[in-house]
Amino acid sequence: MNQTNAATGHKVFLEEPLRVEDVERAASPLLVVTGPKNIDAVVRCHEFVTRQIDAGVPIYGITTGYGALVGHASAQDSTERSRGLIDFLTVGQGEPLDPGVVRGMLLARLAGLSKGRSGVSLTVVDALRAFLATPLAPVVPRHGSVGASGDLAPLAHAVQALSGRGEVFLDGRRTAARTALESHGLAPMELSGRDALALVNGTSLTASAGSLALARAKRAVDTSLILSAALAEVLGAGADMADDDLTAATGHPEVHSVAARLRQLLSGGFVSGERPLQEAYSLRCVPQLVGGAANVVQWATGVVENDLNGISDNPLFFPELDKVTHGGNFFGQSVAFAADAVTNALTQLANLAERQLDFLVDPHRNGGLPPMLTDEPGRRHGMTGLQLCATSTVMAMRRECVPAGMQSIPTNGHNQDVVPFGNEAALTALRQAERLEWVHGMLALALFQAFHLTGRSATAQGGCLLVSALSGRVAPVHADRPLDEDVRVAGTALYEAVRCEPNQFLGTGHEAA
Repeated sequence: MNQTNAATGHKVFLEEPLRVEDVERAASPLLVVTGPKNIDAVVRCHEFVTRQIDAGVPIYGITTGYGALVGHASAQDSTERSRGLIDFLTVGQGEPLDPGVVRGMLLARLAGLSKGRSGVSLTVVDALRAFLATPLAPVVPRHGSVGASGDLAPLAHAVQALSGRGEVFLDGRRTAARTALESHGLAPMELSGRDALALVNGTSLTASAGSLALARAKRAVDTSLILSAALAEVLGAGADMADDDLTAATGHPEVHSVAARLRQLLSGGFVSGERPLQEAYSLRCVPQLVGGAANVVQWATGVVENDLNGISDNPLFFPELDKVTHGGNFFGQSVAFAADAVTNALTQLANLAERQLDFLVDPHRNGGLPPMLTDEPGRRHGMTGLQLCATSTVMAMRRECVPAGMQSIPTNGHNQDVVPFGNEAALTALRQAERLEWVHGMLALALFQAFHLTGRSATAQGGCLLVSALSGRVAPVHADRPLDEDVRVAGTALYEAVRCEPNQFLGTGHEAA
């Protein structure tokens, strides 16, 4: 199993299946291990492609121009052909992608190339491995890919950096790529044969952003259950909504499993015996809502991990069959649809958290707690600003729920006459996951405040997890004070607690620190 090595940092073995958590680990220096099967496959395929070129076999991007210019002959010089491809694709615009997304993109690209179906030289594989072992990350603009024929522009910017051109991030600062490479003992990558096309001709940005979104989404599902359990304990509501027989009768296994986890989180908690027969849906329907989200996250994780462990390129080479085959394995439709679904699921989790926050600050429904959870209403304002920010954030998330995976616009001289925009779908899902963490941080702060105001200690597992995660990191609110940093601290602390919690519902693949 891919794992963490305390001495050298994170380690990934490419002869084992990649998981979304492996992509998350690539944010920091990563030791990528290629086994003998990988090396043999890469060398054998590269030699096969070289023989095909020497024999004059027509191969896209080697004997032909690129894209819509496939009907024209390519440049004869391999270096000129490679350099020209990377240069004309270096057109990205907008703010730089997060370094973790870019490094994850390089890991995804390396994983595909290491399977020995793309014809790259072993030099390229070694260069990617060496780069990922450093803390460097290419500066890659946000916009430029349509998610078909690979994430061409983003990968071209990354290849420029590995070749000693452009810029990289080093310790959060933009630095000339050649200078940074030299400072880490790396030589600029040299490209020949099919190296350049293979490096850019895959949907690796889509796979990276999708993986990072799902790693966060798994924690978001667990966090939603912890927050819901803490809310129920604050209110003294009990666990009727998570009844085993009730939730089994839905016919949805995820709903039943979520209810079991919720009962575990509520066990031993305070029950007032004074709550209404039926709570509002933001508490009563937690198993059904979070179970539905969990179902989407589990399915989408499978889709993205299939992509991580597949080969996104064109053409592909099968030396053992003496076959060169041209097709569309660089068309990221599956991940596009999955990421769109994840965006919707995360937004519904945000809807839930925002309504639970409203429940908590409303004195008509919150079991006798003061309005806005302030101990001096009028003089102090408690969670007033927090709730407004939650409302604003959830509205922003709702606006992002227009699917990207069917926003096809013909391009490239109608060569790419239908495209999936999987990169946009995946990056949107990642942005939604980041925003949901803010909303969860806001609800966590409010619940922390509510426990303080009740004067009762949390006794159920969910409330105890929340209070333990936030204690010492944030303080109860008395006098009005800025809470912007507290929101981020609370969200991060709770998500980290979930990451290390051994009984999490979906699991995250991380070991407890």
